[in-house]
Amino acid sequence: MAACGADTARTLACRDGHAAAQLKLISIAVIFITSVVGITSPVLLARHFQGKPAYDRATLVIKCFAAGVILSTSLVHVLPDAFAALADCHVASRHPWKDYPFSGLITMIGAIAALLVDLTASAHMESHSTHTHGQYEVLPVVTQEELATKKSSSIELKVEPVEGAVSNSGGGDSHSHEEMIIRLKQRLVSQVLEIGIIFHSVIIGVTMGMSQNQCTIRPLVAALAFHQIFEGMGLGGCIAQAGFTFGTTAYMCFMFAVTTPMGIVLGMILFSVTGYDDSSTNALILEGLLGSFSSGILIYMALVDLIALDFFHNKMMSSNSWLRKTSFTALVLGSISMSILALWA
Repeated sequence: MAACGADTARTLACRDGHAAAQLKLISIAVIFITSVVGITSPVLLARHFQGKPAYDRATLVIKCFAAGVILSTSLVHVLPDAFAALADCHVASRHPWKDYPFSGLITMIGAIAALLVDLTASAHMESHSTHTHGQYEVLPVVTQEELATKKSSSIELKVEPVEGAVSNSGGGDSHSHEEMIIRLKQRLVSQVLEIGIIFHSVIIGVTMGMSQNQCTIRPLVAALAFHQIFEGMGLGGCIAQAGFTFGTTAYMCFMFAVTTPMGIVLGMILFSVTGYDDSSTNALILEGLLGSFSSGILIYMALVDLIALDFFHNKMMSSNSWLRKTSFTALVLGSISMSILALWA
């Protein structure tokens, strides 16, 4: 409790509501701009390479860098913060928080929940893969006259996806089916990954918005700017490979860019209404629980749906040793880049 008292004294010395509010307004603009730059960079890069021979390899390398960023985010940033929040002296001195390691439990629940969503969605895709549901339009290439003269032969079909075309003929139905399942899986991964990152971004924003400690906020503005760039690159790499329509891509990029600034505004409103700051017991408990849950989601997505899927189940990776080495290097660089930021945020 003596250490807790010393921390409180340092916090009171740095409390300045007016200066903190100014820093928050600056951080809203800075974080929004850097988030847009981070998430749109891999998307624009992938569109630049689209149609070129190096497109598939480029998106794969970008995605491996993204996997490293997401893995580091979950293990070096989110999970330690969640443990620290629930281990704070204001929380750890109370029941039931001092009796059980809730951070680890909620992290496990988050990972199992991500697995459940993955299994349910995969089963749904498998059972309905023969139905297009508006995603694919099957059009005959041949004319009606040719159809009349070729009743005994197979009809050539052209599959036109809404975005990210996968062409096919009648002799390649199994290949088309496999490609469609992979594309739908990539879209599912991107959407679940964004949910986990949004949880994390809301926590960051609300925590900063509720804080009145200018000594804490000032270094966080610059650190979170870089944090959002790398995290945006991670999510943007997955979105780029999933081949969403322009509208869906723009919506997902916009949601990532505004989530943290909206969290800051929400935190400022919560402080003005309730008087709670980021060091209050209820705020710490909420931060610890939500952080643990989002960490579980991100750990599962990084290891299972990003790293394992690409390194062990990707035909390009298994047949090209140079690409495998480059992808592993990108994975390591992504992990290191995000881990270094833990020195400041």
